[in-house]
Amino acid sequence: MNKKLYLECFSGISGDMLVASLLDLGADWEYLKESLRKLNLTGYEVRMRRVKKSGLDACDFLVELDEAHENHDHDMAYLHGHHEHESSDVWHKNHHGGHSHAHRGPKEIEQIIREASLGRRAEEIALRIFGILAEAEAKAHGVDTEQVHFHEVGAVDSIVDIVSIAVCIENLGITEVIVPMLYEGGGMIRCQHGLIPVPVPAVVNIAEKHRLLLHRTEVEGELVTPTGAAAAAALVTSKELPREFTVLGIGLGAGKRNYEVPGILRAMLIEEKREGTDFIYKLETNIDDCTGEALGYVMEALFAAGAKDVHYTPVFMKKNRPAYQLNVICKAEDVSEMEKIIFSQTTTIGIRRQKMERAVLEREIKEIHTSLGMVKVKVCGALPEKRVYPEYESIADICRRTGMPYAAVYGQIVSECCGKTE
Repeated sequence: MNKKLYLECFSGISGDMLVASLLDLGADWEYLKESLRKLNLTGYEVRMRRVKKSGLDACDFLVELDEAHENHDHDMAYLHGHHEHESSDVWHKNHHGGHSHAHRGPKEIEQIIREASLGRRAEEIALRIFGILAEAEAKAHGVDTEQVHFHEVGAVDSIVDIVSIAVCIENLGITEVIVPMLYEGGGMIRCQHGLIPVPVPAVVNIAEKHRLLLHRTEVEGELVTPTGAAAAAALVTSKELPREFTVLGIGLGAGKRNYEVPGILRAMLIEEKREGTDFIYKLETNIDDCTGEALGYVMEALFAAGAKDVHYTPVFMKKNRPAYQLNVICKAEDVSEMEKIIFSQTTTIGIRRQKMERAVLEREIKEIHTSLGMVKVKVCGALPEKRVYPEYESIADICRRTGMPYAAVYGQIVSECCGKTE
């Protein structure tokens, strides 16, 4: 089943908020830590804890850096403090000991990720997020992507956040991600190079390139970080929520910054409600050089493997040769097995495949007591128009036991069952 993730970014989105929401949703914490240990990185530890945000219980994911790697991403005094008479670099040295950051470029980060031997999909997602982020930062600074060497992309916590996002997405088996809108604040924020406007340039560049919808709030501060925007851009498969859906799971991820909004990212696993509609595959092929016995065996094999329906249609092929068209209806996950049976058990060298949407009535199999014994029936539709279809083998068993004609047994069972299916 496709797992759809809905990200509700009413308080913005950042890397750590997304990781926390996925962990709260059920991603395996021990598996994540094991995956992170494969990274050729030092100077950090990860922790997970429960916190209260606006009275709500939420998950908090922490990347704790040593002093040499600290980038003050969550330091509100640094981000919004007033130090008009000092440049950001001077302020950073005076107030934080003058440690220099490790500057890494995209190639170095790609090597770190690839050498970690993460799962195939996790590696693909992590590299895509970093690629989007590096491209946006390069545009903001007016350099080529390969020339991006600054701490916003190369910081240890950014690498850990992004790899953690990718590992959790793969671990949860999520295949679709819905991000309708990113809520953002305003004003100015301090970075390594000085004060910059919110949304910060990298976020604006990502929103422009990947057509993300931004909603400006009255909050003075940065709600959407470059890492959060890059993750949304890399993961999103749709911006539209289904009109009706069932919530299968909820995860609340806490942010570190304290603004007027709660600082929570809500992630929900959802299942779209499809009223009487689903998808099936139709497979068909023309066969003009198989015996009737072989075709009969193929039909049995296809049904045994899970085919919903199998039938043959007489056709005339080129040079007026009489033949049969084999038609198979099956679920998407059974297509490969059906085609394997057809290729191995018939003489065909090609199969036409078509995905089809179908409307179906609700149905269930019931065992009902009748005057002729227990009978299995298929009950279709909803009240008051329910239909009852006795199963063939149940009717046949009664006919063998009683000697009654098939039509008579069938009619009697339908008559008796009509009032017993509610």
